[in-house]
Amino acid sequence: MQFVSATEAKQTFGTIINQAQREPIVIQKKNRDVAVILSIEDYQRITRSNIREFQEFRANIGRKAEDRGLTEEKLQELLEDD
Repeated sequence: MQFVSATEAKQTFGTIINQAQREPIVIQKKNRDVAVILSIEDYQRITRSNIREFQEFRANIGRKAEDRGLTEEKLQELLEDD
């Protein structure tokens, strides 16, 4: 991973975009990491991974709820306004 200042990124944006195709580029401002430029392939891989993890989490919660006796009817009762 390469680190560049915000000023350098602004001045050499075209080069930074090209470099991001090979590795993520961290943009720093006042010695703090503030942004990352990465290839679309890396972004899509991360996004797919996050969606898959969320779906697995959701399925696990659903199984636990069913194991403990939560049904659609009970859920509706809990969600109803009094």
